[in-house]
Amino acid sequence: MHLWWQLPGAFAEVCATLEVLVAPSVARLYFWALQVSFFDGVRVRGGAHLGLQFHPGHPGSTAVNWGGYRSPRDGGGQLAGSASSLPSAMGNPNTRDFAWQARRPYRLAVRRVGSETAPRWRGEVTDLVTGEATVVRDLEVPAAQLTQPLMWSEVFALCDHPSTAVRWSGLQALTATGQEVVPAALRTSYQSRAEGGCDNTTAALDGDGILQITATTRRLAGGRHIPWPG
Repeated sequence: MHLWWQLPGAFAEVCATLEVLVAPSVARLYFWALQVSFFDGVRVRGGAHLGLQFHPGHPGSTAVNWGGYRSPRDGGGQLAGSASSLPSAMGNPNTRDFAWQARRPYRLAVRRVGSETAPRWRGEVTDLVTGEATVVRDLEVPAAQLTQPLMWSEVFALCDHPSTAVRWSGLQALTATGQEVVPAALRTSYQSRAEGGCDNTTAALDGDGILQITATTRRLAGGRHIPWPG
């Protein structure tokens, strides 16, 4: 299920705060991420996602992922990047061991750390309780701007598995001149059962944040534009 930012333009940084309110209780993969596309001023050169995972293959079933794909016009395939300083029980360059905790907010940030002519894109996660920032890795993309941000929940559990919930807040982007901007609205979308999704997932407003919940009654239909902040 997706929450698409209604925020045109291109940016040097995109951030959002993620909190897992109700953690999974079944040994399935859950992935909650902030996604961005990379823009070179003419066209999109690919996209990537930064987020937390509940992954039974990692210690404590907790992991972080920062990876993405080149555009089909550039040959497709995974984006190259630096080696992460974090270990990975699964040996995956994108998915690394990371001991996140439920009911604790984490700031997800994607920012340019290279120059405009030699851009690198860093995925960083900050524990807002301790203030500790963790660099996951840098991705190499021939594009100096970000565009088309969104958040999503990718869940490999069954539709009737116990309910889980995450909360998104603090949505923000920075322009190349350092101006802070926020989306005017979020657009909801869901994967249908025919496509392998569930019809008992939902987004729901929660004060200055928005929830994504599994195994519950749908409260906001797909295609809704939710004014932000809610």
